[in-house]
Amino acid sequence: MSVVTNTTTIGAIDAPSRRNTELMLLGFAVAIPVFAYLNVGLALDGEIPAGMLGYGLGLALLAGIAHLLVRRFAKYADPLLLPLATLLNGLGLVLIWRLDQSPRLIADSMRRYGTHSGDAPQQLMYSAIGVALFLLVLVFLKDHRVLQRYTYISMVVAIVLLLLPLVPGLGADVFGAKIWIRVGPFSIQPGEFAKIVLAVFFAGYLMVKRDALALASRRFMGLYLPRGRDLGPILTIWALSLAILVLENDLGTSLLFFGMFVILLYVATERTSWIVMGLLMAVGGAVAVGSFATHVQSRVAAWLDPFECLKTAPPDTNMAWACDQMTQVLMSFGSGGTVGTGLGQGNSDLINFAVNSDFILATVGEELGLAGAMAFILVYGLIVERGLRTALAARDPFGKLLACGLSGAFALQVFVVAGGVMGLIPLTGMTMPFLAYGGSSVIANWALIAILLRISDTARRPAPAPAPSPDAEMTQVVRP
Repeated sequence: MSVVTNTTTIGAIDAPSRRNTELMLLGFAVAIPVFAYLNVGLALDGEIPAGMLGYGLGLALLAGIAHLLVRRFAKYADPLLLPLATLLNGLGLVLIWRLDQSPRLIADSMRRYGTHSGDAPQQLMYSAIGVALFLLVLVFLKDHRVLQRYTYISMVVAIVLLLLPLVPGLGADVFGAKIWIRVGPFSIQPGEFAKIVLAVFFAGYLMVKRDALALASRRFMGLYLPRGRDLGPILTIWALSLAILVLENDLGTSLLFFGMFVILLYVATERTSWIVMGLLMAVGGAVAVGSFATHVQSRVAAWLDPFECLKTAPPDTNMAWACDQMTQVLMSFGSGGTVGTGLGQGNSDLINFAVNSDFILATVGEELGLAGAMAFILVYGLIVERGLRTALAARDPFGKLLACGLSGAFALQVFVVAGGVMGLIPLTGMTMPFLAYGGSSVIANWALIAILLRISDTARRPAPAPAPSPDAEMTQVVRP
């Protein structure tokens, strides 16, 4: 009698990659901006714009290359993040080109900043650089957990990036805010890249310290308060954010910096007391700095009553410009109504300086109305939702915190920009991700999307099944 042993090999459980879904959605993400480009051309000149074919092919080429690299290096990544980012980037290019076609009435005192004509080709170049960085992150960042090794190096890099605008001869002062550096003919906003590096540091630090920070010493008004010895991190971050606000007059970056840390504190410890303390410290710090910082005072005055502020503000000052911009922004939203005036048929170009960067949402509100503005906010919300879904699916604590930090930073930036333009909060001087003109913003946000895709690929990738035990062997007896 002979015995034949047949061992069954069990492979990894197959899971759909959803790359075909991503490709189909990318088709819509390219077609919608091309149609919007055509709509603007017909509204402005009554004819098909000459550059529509080149614009459509350029956007399709960038999206196609990104898709092929995702299919090759991040097969199981989230299928919605790339199409959503492409849609916003494409529509942003259309809005910037539309504003390029409008004549500008620039005051002599502001002429040094120039007009916005010709910004759309530059933004397309910045978008190409952003997609190139997106691809480099996917190719060389094989595993997001590698970033955890550079936790404290990330802290040093982030501090250097945040302090660069204060270096004499390198930093540039624009309307009182020192958030730019000039390198030759180019201007760079280091804070856009610092938010990604800070997310890496916060995720790595809180993963190690979360147990100590979650401990509570006493209960006050229904909240479990942390121990005094554990208040050091939040006090340090609070002090740094106030230093940025005081030294650079940068309300947006300081809010983003401190807010992201508080969000990750809450996610890591599940203590509501951190959120309450963070909000109280943010409000208290902003009020204290606003009592003596003229740049913050002008933003607050423009927020409280821009029309009255415009009457009383000294001419040719930061306060006068801020109040004038806010009046024009509010009138743009008001004239847009529910469905808008139509692409290319608004007058938001009267906002003048920063209309295609800080205030580009006003163009959306006027020409696409409340419905269009809500559609854009919904797209931003979907990106945040997919980022948080990635955090929930991540299999390691560092990946969870990093995805939460990146999604939280993205959401905070959208909130402070949209809230400032709509009059909910004072203006912060930041730009809408992907939509507004600015190389630093679009490049940094493409890198942010790439890291989220890498985390989602690791989270959704099926793990190989364990090797079968000897007891699982199938033995068949064969009689001669």
